[in-house]
Amino acid sequence: MPRRSKSDAIPTAGSDDRPPGPAEDLELVGIRADPLTFLQDLVTEYGDLCSHQTRGQVVWFANSPEFARHILKDNYTNYTKAGTPDDFMLTPLLGKGLLTSNGAQWERQRRLCAPSFRRLAVESFDGLMVEAALDLATAWGEAADRGEAVRVDHDFTALTLRVVASALLGSELTAGGRGFGQAVDDINRFIGHFDGTPPEDEDFRARLRAYAGAKSFLDRVVGTMIGARRLTGPHGHPGDLLDAMLGARDEHGDALSAKELHDQVLTMVMAGHETTAKALSWTLHLLDRYPEHAVRVRTEIDRVVGTRLPTAADLPDLIYTRQCLDEAVRLFPPVWLISRLAVHDDLLGGLRIPAGTLVCISPWTLHRHPEYWEAPEEYRPERRHSRAGHSYLPFGGGPRVCIGQAFATAEAMLVLTVVLQRLRLTRAPGTTVVPEALVTLRPRDGLLMRVERRHG
Repeated sequence: MPRRSKSDAIPTAGSDDRPPGPAEDLELVGIRADPLTFLQDLVTEYGDLCSHQTRGQVVWFANSPEFARHILKDNYTNYTKAGTPDDFMLTPLLGKGLLTSNGAQWERQRRLCAPSFRRLAVESFDGLMVEAALDLATAWGEAADRGEAVRVDHDFTALTLRVVASALLGSELTAGGRGFGQAVDDINRFIGHFDGTPPEDEDFRARLRAYAGAKSFLDRVVGTMIGARRLTGPHGHPGDLLDAMLGARDEHGDALSAKELHDQVLTMVMAGHETTAKALSWTLHLLDRYPEHAVRVRTEIDRVVGTRLPTAADLPDLIYTRQCLDEAVRLFPPVWLISRLAVHDDLLGGLRIPAGTLVCISPWTLHRHPEYWEAPEEYRPERRHSRAGHSYLPFGGGPRVCIGQAFATAEAMLVLTVVLQRLRLTRAPGTTVVPEALVTLRPRDGLLMRVERRHG
């Protein structure tokens, strides 16, 4: 975005009082061409509370921990997901599950799902997390023997799908994992660029066909999960999330409808694997770029775990490994944008937010705020990554903070430990890694890496 003088900015006083920002109505296609740069330029030029206008809609952008805390926590009931870009993109795919529902419906779903995500419940799944990681490390080791590079991002998607399906839903989807990764790619390509006005060109039609095929595939996967459980009954898989949903009753004693059950299962599968896969991919990418940190991680793993398989009991002692993961999702937060719609008028930064205003927060820019992070573009795992102050939002914040954060963190830590015990991964020659902000923050052209077996 070109630099502007302050005289060209929207005024901050008068009857149309709103934060400063570009005066003209901006083309959405231009913003979406490079949204990360757009947002960074916006806050650099206009400050922590700014705005822009596109297609006649004014969008507020809040980029301080204080503003984030107000929107996500202190006054969260006034800020809904309904009618936001997140709602627009995800509801057609996921329906009204935990990620996309609001109000009483969301509160009911949160109460239903919460027991499955308590720390003790999460730690009970460490064995299957490690088993999946060991299978992946074995496959990558065999690729190393053949001199082949591996597509890290797709393989992590397959792994995290397997884990979430087994741990939360009691279903094995190993065979469908790679196909699922391609389906997620096709969905990201479509909904990450679609603005509601279909262009009349073959590229759009091709992406639409790919999206439709991917959604059909996901619906079949979910249908298989639910159908298999209805046949086996709850006694075969005691205590997982699908059992809880199948047995759920509301205050009137009514069970979840078939559509509600489908939406909730699909939400758990999608939300429970995609962001974790991206966090793992970005961590391996950064450990390759900064090998001195990779050395420290391997030294810590050797000291704490040695050559045995890790368990959840090892995680508190893998302090530096956790810092490397936390710093990776600071620099490359898988959820790079959070959007809310103001339900009623409110005050933010001394300005009145009219009801119906779209307000956005970006972990990408907040995690790079120079007032809260020293040398913010540098990978420094030794930083303090505190979620308490809302300057660090890899899992969101407030009551709607990601319900699966303990699960995702334990899984990522165990997978990293198993992989780095056995292998070294480096970027494949001739490839570049560029972040692309679609539904999640992903390597634009994938993450292709060379693998070496670790000897000592």
